[in-house]
Amino acid sequence: MNILILGGTQFVGRALAEAALAAGHRLTLFNRGRSGTGLFPQAQHLRGDRGGDISALARGEWDAVIDSCGYLPREVEATASLLKGRVGRYLYISSVSAYASFAQPNDEGSALGRLADPDTEVVDGASYGPLKAACEMRLRQHFNEQALVLRPGLIVGPHDPTQRFSYWPARVAQARDGEPLLVPGQPGDALQFIDARDLAAFALSLLAQGRAGTFNAVAAPGQWTRGELMAACAAAAGVRPRWVWAEDQRLLDLGVKPWIELPLWLPQTGDHISFMECDNRAALRAGLTIRPLAETVADTLAWWRALPAEAQVFSKAGMRPDREQALLHALASAGG
Repeated sequence: MNILILGGTQFVGRALAEAALAAGHRLTLFNRGRSGTGLFPQAQHLRGDRGGDISALARGEWDAVIDSCGYLPREVEATASLLKGRVGRYLYISSVSAYASFAQPNDEGSALGRLADPDTEVVDGASYGPLKAACEMRLRQHFNEQALVLRPGLIVGPHDPTQRFSYWPARVAQARDGEPLLVPGQPGDALQFIDARDLAAFALSLLAQGRAGTFNAVAAPGQWTRGELMAACAAAAGVRPRWVWAEDQRLLDLGVKPWIELPLWLPQTGDHISFMECDNRAALRAGLTIRPLAETVADTLAWWRALPAEAQVFSKAGMRPDREQALLHALASAGG
């Protein structure tokens, strides 16, 4: 195939570009040229900014476009409108956050979120999901039956700039045998995410099949638990910490911020209780494959270890060592 990727040099786009080239596809990358500038010399590179100048996309035809960096409806509509008639399929990477609620598990037909302010272009915790839903709507207005929408859960693996998954392999690797290490929730808590490389392989497979429609691109509900993640991290690092499991309410009482201070942790209450229980059966039927958890953890740890020291600091997600020690002391003083 002749494929255009919007993005293509940081994380999800990078995995897509690597997979496309490995499969022998012809590739064009459109981006600002601010990250990974030396990557993929065998691809054609178009420079521009989808928030402003997208004139580099005014010419050319492709079998498919993969939009890996569309966050604002205005920008998705602009690219969809410009490419209409010159692209066979438009694959948009959305998010399971597009769903209106997680009080119950969601499938592809579940209600989507709505923006409180339809004109907002502020991307934050409240607007991110509804903005993705609005982007889907704008895309379908232009491509309809040629639109392919993937809704991944948390995307993980090497080159992840968010630090929301890599914190755990890195934190465990920094521990000594027998050292107490704070872990939220219970060992049996279900986790759900997808390796960026599995997402990329699924996207390319769907395009090759000529598919359209919407798919939750994520591991099966209950496929992994927090205890299994911790065990995989310990095995990859070759250490045996002493896990200190802390109940949700106790952590909340201590002022711990879910998802940010302790990544992958959301208290098992309220509107997000089923956030990690999205139905992936449609994707499995369409060919989604999920690699072993141990492989994702080991590869993520190897990537993190190869980073320069200044890039190994967890500034976006994760807990400062002094903060963790203070919490461990508070938990011990209260009897756990």
